[in-house]
Amino acid sequence: MIKVGVLGAGGRMGRSVCEAVDAADDMELVATVDQDQSLEGLTDAQVVVDFTLPGAVMDNLAWCVDRGLHTVVGVSGFDAARLDRVRELLGDDPEVGSIIAPNFSIGAVLEMQFAARAAKYFPSAEIIETHHPRKVDAPSGTALHTARLIAAAREEADLGPMPDATAEDATGARGGEVDGVHIHAIRSAGYVASQETRFGGPGERFVISHDSLDRVSFMPGVLLAVRAVQDRPGLTVGIDDLLD
Repeated sequence: MIKVGVLGAGGRMGRSVCEAVDAADDMELVATVDQDQSLEGLTDAQVVVDFTLPGAVMDNLAWCVDRGLHTVVGVSGFDAARLDRVRELLGDDPEVGSIIAPNFSIGAVLEMQFAARAAKYFPSAEIIETHHPRKVDAPSGTALHTARLIAAAREEADLGPMPDATAEDATGARGGEVDGVHIHAIRSAGYVASQETRFGGPGERFVISHDSLDRVSFMPGVLLAVRAVQDRPGLTVGIDDLLD
């Protein structure tokens, strides 16, 4: 049995994680911690799942790594600098593992993989992501990761800049830009998490889309990471390598 602790257990994602761990035959939920509660109860766990907030997650990671606890993290806001800091926390010869994923939905991960594969074949690519209005960051970590994958594939294919004659954008209507890829973020009631990656070429359009209709869609990926993290010392970004 894998002993699991959950950080952010009172939030929507945290409650879903607790239910999923409770239902898993090979896991035991040994600790639940919410905002302003002591982390000390987590010392009974082998793996800590963190679905807190960007402002708290780095301190949580440092605390867990210092006590030899493996972590599975679903918090947004992990840019290159933060990932480098996690590598520093884990050390040069790590025994502790940490899996940090921009998205734990299997479908969303496949969408990102398909987008990276398609990117080198189309001159234009843009991302539209929609989340619930309680989400504190924009664009989403999934959209950021997708944009970077697209940009890397385009660079490898030597495609150059995308065609775009926009010379003025006083209102920001063209959205944000990450490595040359435009991202448009929508926050709306009625959504959990959705993303479209739109490609365009001569005479054709190609759209890859994914919708998470309920937070339960993230749980298979979370449990997959919980089962894998103890055998993956150091930092693993995303669950792509766990699918096969």
